[in-house]
Amino acid sequence: MKDKDNVATALDDIPAGAAVVLRTEGADLTVILREAIAFGHKFAVRPIASSEDIIKYGEVIGMANQPIEAGRHVHVHNLDGKRGRGDQFGA
Repeated sequence: MKDKDNVATALDDIPAGAAVVLRTEGADLTVILREAIAFGHKFAVRPIASSEDIIKYGEVIGMANQPIEAGRHVHVHNLDGKRGRGDQFGA
C-alpha cells in the first residue's frame, strides 16, 4: 500500500471485528473491521470525509458520497466514480 491510500482490498473474506494489519510504505497500520468484508472488496483504513477522494494503490478511484468510518466497506453505496462524469473540469 501507498502511504496516501485510504482504502485497502481484502485478500480473503474477513469477518466483522477482525484486526487487520496493513503494511504501508512508511509503517504498519491496524484497522478493526466494523463489518464483514468479502474477498476483493475494499474497506476504509482511516476515516474518509464526504467528497474526499478514495485512493487505492496511490491512485484516485472515486469520491466518497458520505462520511466513511475506518473499517467500513467501501463500494457503490458510498463511493462515486469520477471518471467519465464530465463535471470534474467545470463542464
